[in-house]
This record gives sequence, structure tokens and C-alpha cells, in this order.
Amino acid sequence: MKCPRKCCILILAMTVAAVVLRLPRLQQRPMHGDEAVHAVKFSSLLENGFYRYDRDEYHGPTLNYLTLIPAWLSSAKKLSNLSESTLRIVPVFFGVCLVLLLLLLTDGLGPTTTVCAAVLTAVSPAFVFYSRYYIHEMLLVCFTFAGITSAYRYTQSKNITWALLAGAFFALCHATKETCIIAFGSMLVALLLTLLMRHRPLSLRGLRSRPRQSHPLRFRLLRCARNDGRGADRTNWVWHLSAAVGAAVIVSALFYSSFFTNPPGILDSLRTYTTYFNRAGQNQVHIHPWYYYLKMLIYFRYDLGPVWSEAFIVFLAAVGFIVAMMRKSSSFGNVHLLRFIAFYTAVMTVLYSIIPYKTPWCMLGFLHGMILLAAVGMVALVKLMPNLPARLLITMLLVAGGTHLAWQGYQSSYKFYADTCNPYVYAHTSTDVFTIAQQVERIAKAHPDRDKMHIQVICPEDDYWPLPWYLRYFSNVAYQNEVDEDMPPAPVIIASPSVEPTLMRKLYDLPPPGKRNLYIPLFDSYMELRPQIELRGYVTKNLWDSYQQHRAQPATDQQVKK
Repeated sequence: MKCPRKCCILILAMTVAAVVLRLPRLQQRPMHGDEAVHAVKFSSLLENGFYRYDRDEYHGPTLNYLTLIPAWLSSAKKLSNLSESTLRIVPVFFGVCLVLLLLLLTDGLGPTTTVCAAVLTAVSPAFVFYSRYYIHEMLLVCFTFAGITSAYRYTQSKNITWALLAGAFFALCHATKETCIIAFGSMLVALLLTLLMRHRPLSLRGLRSRPRQSHPLRFRLLRCARNDGRGADRTNWVWHLSAAVGAAVIVSALFYSSFFTNPPGILDSLRTYTTYFNRAGQNQVHIHPWYYYLKMLIYFRYDLGPVWSEAFIVFLAAVGFIVAMMRKSSSFGNVHLLRFIAFYTAVMTVLYSIIPYKTPWCMLGFLHGMILLAAVGMVALVKLMPNLPARLLITMLLVAGGTHLAWQGYQSSYKFYADTCNPYVYAHTSTDVFTIAQQVERIAKAHPDRDKMHIQVICPEDDYWPLPWYLRYFSNVAYQNEVDEDMPPAPVIIASPSVEPTLMRKLYDLPPPGKRNLYIPLFDSYMELRPQIELRGYVTKNLWDSYQQHRAQPATDQQVKK
């Protein structure tokens, strides 16, 4: 494999652009509830040195183990030492790797197509946004693409190293998220369809090229040599495939068994599919129509917010699909690779559209395939133009489309990062969570126990995330689904409005006279955990008075100095 120097430089330049779009201000956006759950799950591995795969929740172990690297580099020892940047740097890394991996496909896609794919991968708003999300999806997409790339490199070189790498990467897909089986199934269907299209009936030219029967000995020798070569190739292929499967089994078993400290985790990685198959059609909160993803990509506008669209990629992907199916598609790269990507993307898009359970980040798998096809479509449109002025015009339009994607990528991640007008903001935490956490921290400074102050968080159905992340500096926080009448009330209580009647009864009706604490509101304005999900805070009157005195003390000291 040879990568032209100019192509290599351009891909590296787009890698830098991907870093610039993804890396800054990782702590700016509030932690999504899922991010906080994964962070707390990781903290058990960081603090206790042990991870146990849960077949019902949290997905696979790779995110946890790979987060150990930035955690160790930052000298973090426990949850309170972690920061948003430490966690989110992991998906940032894999989002950037998606651009770098294209260096291995320059001969398969063609240099120009590969550079176009690097541009679109770097600036796609969805990929920019979710590369900054501490969830499994970016790792899954990266490992999937690395597996496909390694498998393609094996078909070109027949080098067993690439077969082993393909097996290892597909195992990492399995160890990342259960939805990998959708990608595996799509690959299998795409491979079968590609092989069917590769089959051609024997032509007259082929018949004429056969050895003539007038030389029977020569014909037999040639046939035996060909058969021996095919037999050797077949033996090597079987051996290499077996080695790849072996590598996949070992890598997957290592992660799911927590490096052989939890052997039942290997079987749990298979049993988990019963849970996820049942969940796919039962969770009504995440049930959406079949066109949910396509509508989000083509046109999205909420209320008076800006228009969001990656229709540029979808349209070009359709062009790329048509080009891949054409007889002359070999002029745009390796025809079999193009057709595999086309079928793989189409099957993935259909499957994810059919499944009723939908969250926006799940579309990244087939969107990445669309990006590869869109790059093919970009090159095809330029080549199809009849003259130079037409080519310059279409090139300018393509540059404008890519620039618009980059602008959306910036807007989604740095301006509308927690705004419901952003299509990629899904059930996201309100920026009010910063105010909530800061107010609790200020109150704690006036309490004798400081960070050991007792805090109660009461929200039905565990609907208090990501508060465990923002209250991670406090060691005495009780998270409850309902009001516990036997537990002494804490000096600071955060609760859902739905439990307020029961909570007021506990605070004012149950305690005997003389033992009641007067509680006042902790916040002076309406606070949301998520859009339309309110949280209310309560603090004892004596602690509030201490807090007010504590606030006034620095001002008094300053006046005395003057």
C-alpha cells in the first residue's frame, strides 16, 4: 500500500482540523445523564481496581478500561479527582482516529476520494458533537471501521497480520456495545451481495484463451499447477481466517472476563442479548418512527432555532451508491470495496430505521458509511462535468457545502451545546445543574461538616442523574426514589416536585413540637434538571443563616482592613 505524499499531507491536515473542532472546552457542556452513569461506573474500576460486566446495563467494558489511560496520566485516584476533560478525551481520540484510518484506504477509495472522506469525517456536525460525548458510540464506530479497513488490507496483501488485526478490532466492537451485532449482520449481507455482483458468466474471450487440446500434456500440467496454487491459497485462507477468529475470541474474552478475574462475564456477554432484545421495543421514551434518523439528518428545526441539516452528505451518499453499482465504478477506486461499503451502509440504515428504539447517537454507524459514499459522490460529480467551468462551479458548491457542515459542527458543540434546538441534544441536562451544584457547595462551606455534610436527593425512578457526578465531592449523599420517613432529614434536600407533599408531611407533621426544623427554599428561581423536569431544593433555616453570615464575613473583613 502506497499513500501519495500530497494525499497523506491533506489527510493529516484534516486530522488537525478534527482535533481543533473536537478538543476545546470539553468541560463546557453539562454532563448528560448517560455520561454521568458511565463516569460513576468507571470510578469503581479506578478506585477498586476491579470491573465486573453488567449484562443488563452500562454496555461493554472497553470504555472503562481505555479511560484508565487519561485517568492515570492526570494522576486521578478517585471519582472526585476526575474531570469532564479526562473522560471526554477518550471519545475525542477515537473520533480523530476515524480520520487517520483513511490513510489505509487510499488505494481502495482513490486518493481524491479519501481526502474528501477525511474532510467530511472531520466536519460532520454529528461526529463533532458525539466525539465530545463520554459514551460508547464513537469507540464502536472507530473499531468497526478499523476492522473493515484491516480486512480490506488483508484481501490486498494476504498478510496474516492484517487478519489478526481485523479479528482483534471486531472483538473490540463486541466488547464495546451490544449493537455491534447490527454492524456484523450488515457486513455479512454486504459481503454476500458484493460476491454475487462479482460473479460473471464465462465470456467467449475466456473460452478462446484456454489451452488448445492439441497439446494435452501441456494442458494437464497447466491445470495441475493452477489447482495446486488454488489449493495452497485455500489452505492459507482457512488458516488465516482461523487465526483471526482465535484473536477475536481471545480479545473479547480478555475484556469481558475483566482480564480473567471475572470468567462469568464471558457468558454474560452472550446472555445480555435477551435483555436488549426485550428492551428494544418496550421503552416508550425512546420509541420513534422509522424516518426519525433520516428526518434529523435532512432537515431539523425546533421552534425559532436555526435550521440543521446534513442533507449534503445524504444526497452525495445517494450519488456515491449509484456510482458504486455502475460497471465503470472501478475508475473511482476498488469496485468491490465500494460496493461493500454501499451495501453495508444501505443495510445498516434500513435496520436502524426498522428498530423502534432510537437515540440520535445510534445513527453514527450508518452515517459514517454515508460519509464514505458521499466522498465517492463528490469525486463523481466533478468528473461527470463536461468542461472546466462546470467542474469549477461544482467544486465551489462542494466546498460551500463542506464549509456549512463545519459551521454547524462548531455551532452545535460550542453555542447550542445544551439547547433543545440542537438535534443532537437528546434528553440532555440543563445548564441549571451548574447552579444547583454551586449553590450546594456554597451552603456546605457554612456547615461544620463541609464536604461530609449530609445531603438527600429524592427523585422517583432514579431520575436524579447526573447529580451524582456534580455532587461527587460530597461523601455523605443519599439518593432515594421516595421519601424515607425513618431517615432523619438532611440539612440540604433536593427533590422532585412529585414527592413534595410527602416530604412536607415528614418535615412538619411527623416531628413532635420543638424538634422541627424550619426549611426554606434553596434556590431563588425555577431549576430544571432537564427540559420540563424541575428540581426543588430545601435548606434548614439555621444553616441558611450561617451561610448568609459566611457570605457577609469577607466583606466585613475587607472593610476592617480599609
